[in-house]
Order: sequence, then C-alpha cells, then structure tokens
Amino acid sequence: MSKLLIGVIHLPPLPGSPRAWPLAQTLAQVSRDARALADAGFDRVMVENFGDAPFFAERVPPVTVAAMTACLLAAREAGAAIGVNVLRNDVESALSIAACVGAVCVRVNVHIGARVTDQGLVQGRAAETLRLRRALGADHVAIWADVDVKHSAPLGPRPIEGEVADAVDRGLADAVLVTGSGTGHAVDMATLAAVRRATAAPVYVASGVDHGSVASILAGCDGAIVGSALRVGGKAGGPIDAALAESFMRRARP
Repeated sequence: MSKLLIGVIHLPPLPGSPRAWPLAQTLAQVSRDARALADAGFDRVMVENFGDAPFFAERVPPVTVAAMTACLLAAREAGAAIGVNVLRNDVESALSIAACVGAVCVRVNVHIGARVTDQGLVQGRAAETLRLRRALGADHVAIWADVDVKHSAPLGPRPIEGEVADAVDRGLADAVLVTGSGTGHAVDMATLAAVRRATAAPVYVASGVDHGSVASILAGCDGAIVGSALRVGGKAGGPIDAALAESFMRRARP
C-alpha cells in the first residue's frame, strides 16, 4: 500500500495579523498551491496559518477563522482532500472549520499534556476536542496529534512511548505525528522507531522530509507531511514550487 503523502500550504499572513496580505492575493496563491500539489499527486493538502506569527497560544480571533475558512474552500477546489491546522493550538476553530468545509483531518500540536513554547505554556484539550467533534457530527474528521512537538519542550522528562500511548489510548487521537526540533528539522530516526513500536495507530513524519530522505523516512512510518522541501531553497513560508513538488513525488513513488 502507498504511504500517505500530505503537502502543506503555508498561508501568507492573514487579515488581522501583523504582516497581513490582502485576502484576495492570499486566495490566489492558495489556489495555485493547491493545484500544484494535486497535480503532483499528493494525497492530501494541509492548510495552516503559517504566516500569522507571532501566534496565539490557543484561541485565534474570529477574523482568522473566517479567513482560513475562505482559504480552505479555495484549496478544496483543486480536488484534493484537505486538512487544517490552526496555529498554535486552536483545535476548536480547526474542527469547526473542518466540519463546515468538508476537511478530512485536523492537526493538533498539543493534544494531551502540556508543553513550554514561545507562546508560553500550551496545554492539551483532548476532553473538549473529542466532545466538540461529536457535538458537531464530525466523527469523520480525524485528529492527528503531535507528540514531542517541534518548537517546544516538556515540563519534565518523559519517555516518548508514554506520550504516544496517552495520545492514542486516553486522548483518542486517530494518528500520531513525529517532528524534529523545529520547522524543516529532520526527525530522530530512533525516536521515530520508538513511536512506531508504541502504537498501532498511523504514524506520520511531519517535519524535515526532503528529496534525499523521503525514501528512508517512508520505510519507517505510514506517511509524511511535507512543507519546506516543496519551496525554493527549502525555506518554509513561500509558495509551492510545482517542479519541486513533482520531483519530490517521483522520489517518494518511483
């Protein structure tokens, strides 16, 4: 079976954020990016408000929810299945958007426990998230939960296997995401192997996958979320380069 491959659309700064673009310009880029990913053969498109830094720790403003909904609808027009990640950790908004636009998954950076981040202490809200999903009639929207997520540190040392078990068995996450220490940073292969052993749930690598590493990464997991490697110079935040997206897929699925 082919491993799942997800291309990331890094949204430019949205209305209300410090470096906001005109929304019409953002929507045009989203449409181009989504078409490039669909044409290259990616299975899903993950849309995230990457340009909105500095991020709110949890709840984003209503204007961000409205703008992201418009962006998700624009991405959906390309025909690929879509997912949403509302940074830093607003899963309530992500689920609400997903339920309205027909998204198939949401990414949650901190689903259980707590992490120290540049936004301060970010705490998981698994209990609220699962109840909201049921209340919205959105059980079809999968919850993809990061463990030991990038750009964060634990409050205290803990074996990764325990975090994985809690995310899946107690937090009811549908899939587990493994990252390096920051955006574009490679995963530690020993950590990936430990996560894979700890759960029967799908495990996806969600940072640092590039043209050179994709084959070895996919051998040890169920799929990958790819962002930086699809941009010129491997720099996160820019538009998708269609040629890089196509060459990546040739490496991933020779």
